[in-house]
Amino acid sequence: LPALIRKKRDGERLEEEEIQSFVRGVTEGTAQQGQIGAMLMAIRLRGMDAAETLALTRAMAASGRALAWPPAWRGLLVDKHSTGGVGDKVSLALAPALAACGCKVPMISGRGLGHTGGTLDKLEAIPGFCISQRPEQMQSILERVGCCIVGQSEELVPADRVLYGLRDVTATVDSLPLITASILSKKAAEQLSALVLDVKFGSAALYPTQESARELAQSLVAVGEQLGIHMVAVLSRMDEPLGRCVGNSLEVLEALECLEGGGPPDLRELVTTLGQPRGRGRWAPGMGGQHGPGSAHTS
Repeated sequence: LPALIRKKRDGERLEEEEIQSFVRGVTEGTAQQGQIGAMLMAIRLRGMDAAETLALTRAMAASGRALAWPPAWRGLLVDKHSTGGVGDKVSLALAPALAACGCKVPMISGRGLGHTGGTLDKLEAIPGFCISQRPEQMQSILERVGCCIVGQSEELVPADRVLYGLRDVTATVDSLPLITASILSKKAAEQLSALVLDVKFGSAALYPTQESARELAQSLVAVGEQLGIHMVAVLSRMDEPLGRCVGNSLEVLEALECLEGGGPPDLRELVTTLGQPRGRGRWAPGMGGQHGPGSAHTS
């Protein structure tokens, strides 16, 4: 591992087998935290090309189980992911809304990174809510209610569970290849039919400019398409908090207001926008959209 860290530190590209070796060390616990942090920083400073990013995503997705679903759900398995922003509670409203339209939403989500709030943190504000579910439990939940939101675990993308937390304490949250691999390794494990990405830019987001957000959106779409996921990316401005409420419990309540047809207009508009797009994989019968696969739309 020190040789791989040195190689990336000096600006060289890593081979697929070397990336797999690093991810195995992360997953099996043979890599020390200092070594993992050093590799994350080397990637943050030196970057990764498209092939390296794809290899990292695949290795992280393969670190745990791939979810399996009934054949009847083919074409109905959809998800959404946001790059995060202050007051972003869209997942809490969009997942059940898509389920109400006949979709199945097996969302593997994350905690807050940097100054942005995490969907799992918001859900844990609900007394008794459990973010850890086994794949068999996830299928049972999807059969009953159509959506579930869970965290990474020893079974589900365990490599991302380790790297996710370390990125937050090593100032590597904004690394484009690390963001791409973290998001898409979770989505690849979900075995989705379609995915919509909410890539945010502005003073309250991880990326301040539309140009930097567009670069991330293009990376996500390019890698996702190579993984066989039908995707669309939406660029959304975030120069101020989304909605009126910031804080885990308050954001849950505001998401419930949105589901009941109320809540702030900007939240309802973004939930509706993200619920519409479709690529080659449809969201659900009757849900329209004009943005094709691999596209990026600014709202």
